[in-house]
Amino acid sequence: MLELKDLENRTLYIIREAYAEFNRPAVLWSTGKDSTAMLWLCKKAFFGKIPFPVIHIDTGYKFKQMYGFRDRIAAEWGLDLVIAKNEEAMKAGVGPQNGKFECCTRLKTQALMQCLEKNRFDALFLAIRRDEHGIRAKERYFSPRDEAFKWNYKDQPLEMWDQYQNTTEDKTHTRVHAMLQWRELDVWEYVQQENLPVNPMYFAENGKRYRSLGCEPCTSPIDSDAKTIDEVVEELKVTKIAERSGRAQDKEKSFTMQKLRALGYM
Repeated sequence: MLELKDLENRTLYIIREAYAEFNRPAVLWSTGKDSTAMLWLCKKAFFGKIPFPVIHIDTGYKFKQMYGFRDRIAAEWGLDLVIAKNEEAMKAGVGPQNGKFECCTRLKTQALMQCLEKNRFDALFLAIRRDEHGIRAKERYFSPRDEAFKWNYKDQPLEMWDQYQNTTEDKTHTRVHAMLQWRELDVWEYVQQENLPVNPMYFAENGKRYRSLGCEPCTSPIDSDAKTIDEVVEELKVTKIAERSGRAQDKEKSFTMQKLRALGYM
């Protein structure tokens, strides 16, 4: 098991390597604990200032607390915030009633695709972790996407001895998963250690708290009495409940999640 300092050092190394290799990187921020920790690590990597844009994908269905947290932290940390929306799909009324696959594809994946094309971003930092979902366990630190935005999970670059393939042959964008080896408990212990800001939805109220944050119609709280970061950490040391058990996408067949990720879903 890697210590927090080892995890931090590896992540800082990957962030700096990617920044040196790519022309126009950006970092994706959902306002959740993982992506907020990623922002903090990007700040650390460059001595307090993130030197590239921060993308937030707005589906129009996020919790109001997420929007409030986003705007507060963006102002306090001086972020170059880019809000990505699929305006056409939103005007057409696309939503959860269309089914999770259609909704996620149109409001998340296509919104991100439009944002990357408009801004010519060639690398995207994401805070996904291998322990979150079986499909994400197939990922690499540097994960190329093709011209159609697709991920070929059957043909990925070999990564050995901290040697990474960080460019793609057709010059499309690359996903940089700098926190891939972190666990949920590691993230919370890092939040605790660094005194990072946390969305209050993660803390229990009336015996319920959110363990993973997403769109409001597709996210449910879990039973919990953990009201502080210390209590969340202690709870995670003994829980048998899956982290994303409250996320509707993860209750679908694994094949559905794999299809979504193959098409560019985060």
